[in-house]
Amino acid sequence: MSDAVIVVALLLTAASATAAVAQRDPARQALVLSVLGSVLAVLFTVLQAPDVGLSQLAVGAALTPLLIMLSVRKVRRRGRTHDAAAKDGAR
Repeated sequence: MSDAVIVVALLLTAASATAAVAQRDPARQALVLSVLGSVLAVLFTVLQAPDVGLSQLAVGAALTPLLIMLSVRKVRRRGRTHDAAAKDGAR
């Protein structure tokens, strides 16, 4: 591959990793992490490792963000029920 393509893929990786770290909301972090996984899959493919790229696409771009989103949803739901129970107990 051309060196320019590798440099562009590396810059996209650095930008999306920085964006993932800069996000404060866990749901948004999961979405940016999905983009990062996709960009890393492209980087691995550009570096002639398509098997690693496919694995990264499956795990890094799909499975990990999905698990994070489900966890965030469960924690937020549990927090709402806990807050509602605390309000009922205060009355």
